[in-house]
Amino acid sequence: MPAPAPDLIIRALAADEVQACAGDLADILLDCIAGGASVSFMADMTRAQAVRFWGRVAEGVATGQRILLVAESAGRLVGTVQVVAAGAPNQPHRSDLAKMLVHRDGRNRGIGAALLHAAEAASLAAGWWLMVLDTAENSAGERLYARCGWKRAGVIPDYALWPAGGLCATVYFYKDVRMNEATGSANAD
Repeated sequence: MPAPAPDLIIRALAADEVQACAGDLADILLDCIAGGASVSFMADMTRAQAVRFWGRVAEGVATGQRILLVAESAGRLVGTVQVVAAGAPNQPHRSDLAKMLVHRDGRNRGIGAALLHAAEAASLAAGWWLMVLDTAENSAGERLYARCGWKRAGVIPDYALWPAGGLCATVYFYKDVRMNEATGSANAD
């Protein structure tokens, strides 16, 4: 796994910052869609729709149900990931990793791994120690999550569409982020 760029900064955004950065975040989302990433949206998504999406994300950040992390390099946003509270009364310990997005200009520089590790730490700090995610089968995301110690739970065929159309399978992963990656032992609570 490549080391992240030396100038890489990963930080959480407050709701007002999400709104202020909505255009830059929209650019990342649209670039990922244009690159074929299956991230819930189709190829015909407009910039206005993408900006509105980030407005809804800001609402979740404002309520404390969502953490939005961004990666900055050379003074610009190059990636983002969200940690979303499960929200169910019987799952106060769980979160979903959502919308892991790295602009194509920033790929293969360790940004995805840095965002993932920061998301795990943010989830644990929020008290959400069991994380779940889904990603397109045979994708770069699938390889990243496996390398970073996520456990594969299974595959659902024909789960979603690629941005340009056509069905793709989705792989579910989970991780108990209380586990110390270096030793494989549980962190003290």
